[in-house]
Amino acid sequence: MYYPPGPPPLYYPPPPPQFYAPPPLPPPPRRYSPWLVPLICLVNLGMFVYEMYKNNCPSRHPRDQCMLGDPFGRFSFEPFKEVKWIGPSAETIKKLGGLDQQLVVKGESWRLFSCMWLHAGVIHLIFNILSLDFVGLRLERDFGYHRFVFVYVLAGLGGSVASCLRIIKQDLASHAVSAGASGAIFGLCGASLSELITNWTIYDDKCSSIMILVLNLVLNVALGFLLKMDMSGHIGGFVAGFFLGFVFFIKPQFGYISSKFIPAYHEVKRTPRHNFCQYFLAIVGLVGSIALFAAGFGKLFNIKEIKEKLPNPVKNY
Repeated sequence: MYYPPGPPPLYYPPPPPQFYAPPPLPPPPRRYSPWLVPLICLVNLGMFVYEMYKNNCPSRHPRDQCMLGDPFGRFSFEPFKEVKWIGPSAETIKKLGGLDQQLVVKGESWRLFSCMWLHAGVIHLIFNILSLDFVGLRLERDFGYHRFVFVYVLAGLGGSVASCLRIIKQDLASHAVSAGASGAIFGLCGASLSELITNWTIYDDKCSSIMILVLNLVLNVALGFLLKMDMSGHIGGFVAGFFLGFVFFIKPQFGYISSKFIPAYHEVKRTPRHNFCQYFLAIVGLVGSIALFAAGFGKLFNIKEIKEKLPNPVKNY
């Protein structure tokens, strides 16, 4: 019996070798070169030169009484017996935007920000630049300039508010003026501590990270006591930076791979970007930051007194 030939068998080509291969590893991250921290250092240096230009010590003292009066001339420093920091006078700092609590309450709230870019002397400037490089370069390299600048500025504002509150509490002289980026730098130290806590599982050498952070804090605190700095601004900046670090300085947990690096034909169990503790600490940091700034600004500008002066329709609203 004759059987006609059937249709040719269907041929399915084998899947490509990539089908059996494990998911490809993500490409190595591009190395980020910090630029904002060096720029901040240059701005601080330029502002200090401008401070000395506006100070013009020979216009108020004999040239031989000014420190380095002959070689520097207009840029010479105030007599050492008046300014131990080797820098301009307090009046010059106040005119250029130094932190004065009475002027802040009267409407010059911009001084809370401007004082971060002024320094009381060469010693103050050098130690702040060194501390900023020591702490800030790593944070900017790991998290980018956009997160870094938020923490730096907000921590500096927290330090300025705390400094003003100290003047109110201790009833210091009305001419007390403070300046410097120390509050912002201590805020970066606080953010480094909170970043270490929230990203604890990522660090391999935890002891060295803790020791570096503690050493930096001890050196800055010791310098503050030796030079009689405004420690309230340091504490305020540190606390503000500590809460802000939980919000801005979060890294993906170990084992996380972005979906754009996993092919569609691979079904793998993905690790969440962040764990529960990181989300919880971020919420705590956000609530703590809002409460801290609300309480500080409310105390500084005396919200109750302002409410009493408002018209009745606004009060009722």
